[in-house]
Amino acid sequence: MSVQKVSVIDYRQANAANSLLPKPSILSSTGWSHLHLEVYQQPKFEIVEHQHTMHIIACGLPDSLEELERDNNKTGERWLDGKLEQERRRAGDIAVIPAGIYHRCNWNSSVEFMVLAIEPALLQQVGEDFVNPDRIELTPRFMSQQDVLIQGIFSTLRDELESGKIGGDLLIDSFKTTLAIHLLRNYCTTQPKLSSYANGLPQAILKQVTEYIHEHLHQDLKLADLSAIAQLSPYHFLRLFKQRMGITPHQYILQRRIEKAKHLLKHSNLSIAEIAMRTGFCDQSHLTRCFNHIVGITPKQLLQT
Repeated sequence: MSVQKVSVIDYRQANAANSLLPKPSILSSTGWSHLHLEVYQQPKFEIVEHQHTMHIIACGLPDSLEELERDNNKTGERWLDGKLEQERRRAGDIAVIPAGIYHRCNWNSSVEFMVLAIEPALLQQVGEDFVNPDRIELTPRFMSQQDVLIQGIFSTLRDELESGKIGGDLLIDSFKTTLAIHLLRNYCTTQPKLSSYANGLPQAILKQVTEYIHEHLHQDLKLADLSAIAQLSPYHFLRLFKQRMGITPHQYILQRRIEKAKHLLKHSNLSIAEIAMRTGFCDQSHLTRCFNHIVGITPKQLLQT
């Protein structure tokens, strides 16, 4: 007898789920290291049994789910690793589908939902200081429970995908770390043992990191690069930096960029557009918006004082 081959969905590839779903995604991220976001609008459907190469979190969007709840109908079923459950699927409920397990599901009505794919390597990198990487395994979860933090991350990532603003890479890096440690704490079969640090990032390492930031403000500074200088995992670096400085690396970088822009506005003949490029902003309008938000006036207004 021939054995039917199980489909594999790999969100590292473009249009990964198109062959298994009635319609393609309406939004799809590109270039996010270790993360991939898809937003779908689908009619009633059933997806055949498949596996994922990445860990998956699925979240139904509120409007479509509320419409289903008004009808007082079951919204569908899910099979996770051979176990079947009729899911609640209220607004904010999430499903966790670990990489490699067998999965299929159906929806009894049209639905809008998001899928966030996470590289297993991300959990290994974030958890390397306090969990044996070989023991990092997520627990499957049916879409019958809420997770406010993950729902907020979904919302922010979708907003970033739709609009895109300055500091996007740093924002994604920060959320990657937050999401990874949240999954390790709450959805991992082996609970991590977190260390406590009394004084935050050591002064010598902090000096190395801040000097690097000051010298490379014009470049795209990423959390992974800064944590590599400190020889720490991104999670520990982010935690210790904030503990020492009182703000995140992203906030610190933005403050230094604004300070440098103020200096150049007062002590150089460069145009505002040239200053924006030299201080790491995408363009003059990005500099103006951030400058006005932090300083309270625009660059042009500062020049006029």
